[in-house]
Amino acid sequence: MEQANLAGAVVVDLRRRKPKYLVVHRKADDKWMLVQGPTMPNELPLETAVREVAEQTGFACDVVGTLDGHVSKDGVARRFWMLQPTDGAFRRNEVVDAVVWMKRSDAMALLSSVRDQRMLAEAHLTLSDRPTIAVVDDTATTRVTALVG
Repeated sequence: MEQANLAGAVVVDLRRRKPKYLVVHRKADDKWMLVQGPTMPNELPLETAVREVAEQTGFACDVVGTLDGHVSKDGVARRFWMLQPTDGAFRRNEVVDAVVWMKRSDAMALLSSVRDQRMLAEAHLTLSDRPTIAVVDDTATTRVTALVG
């Protein structure tokens, strides 16, 4: 079983014409970052990412895509996924005291870590490369991003 020391997510809201990204404020060190946390024993990195999003934000999510992982200079392996909320609402907790939904450029400026900025940029490029389709219902035409595996 592949293990990552840390796993996290770029949480993205795809319901609008342009995606909005979730940035969380970690109160312990006053940093704005992407959701991430340590893997637990016998936990897959994807399970960690989904669990950390739920614990830190209150959102249940579906997986939208996989992002490249990396190993930092200190030897910590990190894996990230793109997740989209399906349910829940933010609730303050001992780790995160605030969240904001932002367009990519604003989120890039707010993120405290270059590593997180790289993950967000990769997620945005991945979404930009996906084909789009128009879905017509009785009331409106909605832009939907086709989630191609």
